[in-house]
This record gives sequence, structure tokens and C-alpha cells, in this order.
Amino acid sequence: MQQLPDMNLLPSLDALLRAGSVAGAAAEMRISPSAMSRTLGRLRRVVGDELLVPSGRGLTLTPRARELRPHVEAALAAALAALRPPPELELATLRREFTIRSNDGVAVIFGSALTERVMREAPGVRLRMLPEGDEDPADLRDRIDLEVGQMHDLPHDIRSSPLGEYAYAAVVRADGPYAAERLTPERFAALPHITVTRRGRVRSVVDERLAELGLARDVLATAPTYSAACFFALRSDALALVPLQFAVEAVRAMPLAILDIPLDLPANPFVQAWHIRVDADPAHRWLRGALADIVAVANGATPRGGGSGPGPDRSATGGRLGAVGTAGDAGPAAL
Repeated sequence: MQQLPDMNLLPSLDALLRAGSVAGAAAEMRISPSAMSRTLGRLRRVVGDELLVPSGRGLTLTPRARELRPHVEAALAAALAALRPPPELELATLRREFTIRSNDGVAVIFGSALTERVMREAPGVRLRMLPEGDEDPADLRDRIDLEVGQMHDLPHDIRSSPLGEYAYAAVVRADGPYAAERLTPERFAALPHITVTRRGRVRSVVDERLAELGLARDVLATAPTYSAACFFALRSDALALVPLQFAVEAVRAMPLAILDIPLDLPANPFVQAWHIRVDADPAHRWLRGALADIVAVANGATPRGGGSGPGPDRSATGGRLGAVGTAGDAGPAAL
């Protein structure tokens, strides 16, 4: 690789070419004329040209110096732009596309609110929601901007912030035989279940809690998404286990009823995760803050910060929320 010249000479060269004199350039650079004269000598050796030559009582630029002048100005401007802090984020003029990966719970519960906020605050932003697949945190290094879910043991270059916790509920068809029941553990175990899992797993913490009571359940079917599980419930007398807040949204759109799960199930925290390459990016920080605000509102909490700027990362801490499953199945395993 070719050795680079001393780039500290670039501002002095720019001053000399614009001033056309050693004294003028020295005054601009706030150094002595003798120091600028020595710098001119170094520049002549680097460039291979005299740059400034005597002309009457003053100096004049050589043809090579005149040729260099616009290139030096452009190079210096580019260098200064590269070394300046990023400009203040202007959401109204921001043009950006964000790719977000999550399960359908996030898309249903938070997607509409996030879309509405984008349209209101940053109309030039586009959201690309991708479904969960064979999750690999390494995807955050290039093709995924933000991942939302339950994630553990993240690589050292992946950052995350907590959003909240989620609880589960059961949904049944509103005109079915169980819609008005208050379930006991025995009744809950006796009814056919629909669980959500993309990997076909059936047993979960629900089965562990039932086993502690000497009970077992029958999983009638597994569904790949919460939305599919709700449609399964609409066409059967089975109950589908979905995040509570998802159930609330589903009941608004479908003839379903919500039943409490009569078991002491653990809270499931969920986070948003991103790569360190966008950790300090103002637009990405705004996106993370917007999502945290939306979760906080869903939890009944007041969004932190209050403004629409990037601000620090904010996370919801109040209450349990029916929000998302893992980056794989619903909860530690399918419910």
C-alpha cells in the first residue's frame, strides 16, 4: 500500500492556494510567516511543484497550483464533513427503511401504532416487518435493523434493551359452550388446547404446572402463528393460548371471548435487539424509543422522555403485557 502523505498539510495547502501568499496563509492558520514558509517547503517536496513563485513584489500560483485548488478545497470539505458529529435528526425529512423481525404478536399489537407514529412524525420512513424464521442474531449485523422478542445469550456485538413482560390468556369462540366459563385448573386441563409453535413442540411450562397439580392436557393442534391459532379456535370448541394483549386485539376483530388461564405462570420478559453499528445512529435511536413508548402506553405507563427526538433508549417497566413470544416459540416452549 502506498504510504500516505502527512494529511495535516492539507489545511495549510488550502490556505496558501486561496491567499496566494505566505503571510496571508500564516495569518489565516494563526502561525508565524516563518513556520508557514517551512510548511510551503514541505508541500513543494510532497507535490513536486513550486506552487507559489515570485511575481514582482509578491507571489503567484503556478499552473499546477491553480489546477490543484478546486481539488484541495473539495478534499478538505469532505474531510471536515466526515469528522463532524452527525447533524441533528430531522424526522420530517428523514428518508430511511427499517427492517424489523418479530412474530405476528408484535405486528398485530404494536405494528399499527408504530405505523401511525411513523406516518405522523417521519413520513419518509418505511417499515419492513419480517416474520420469524430460523433466527440468527448475526442477521442483525447486516440485513435486520431491529429484532423484537425473547432473546438470550446474545453475541457481544448485539445490544438489547428490555421492553416489558407478557402474560397469556385463552381465547374461545364467543358463541361456543365455554365462552362464559370461569376456568378451574381441572376444567382448563380437560378442554382441548391449541398452542402456537413453529417447531412442533407441544410440552411447555403449562404442562409442568398442570403436572404439579396431578393434571394433564390434550393438545388438539399446534398453529404456526397466533393469528392462525385464533382462526382454529373460531372453527372448533378448543381454546387457543395467545398473549393477553393479542387476545384483546383479536376479540376486536373476531367473535372470540377471552378466558383467564387458572395457573401461576412465570412472567416472560421481551426485548428489542440491534447491532452496535446502529447503536448511536439518531434515526435508529428514534425507532427504538418510539417502540418503547408504544409498549409503555400499552402497559398503561407514561412514555419516558415525552418528545419525538432520538433521546436515550427508553423501555417500559410497568405491568405484564400480552406482547410477544420468543424468537422461536411462544414462551419458553409452546403454551
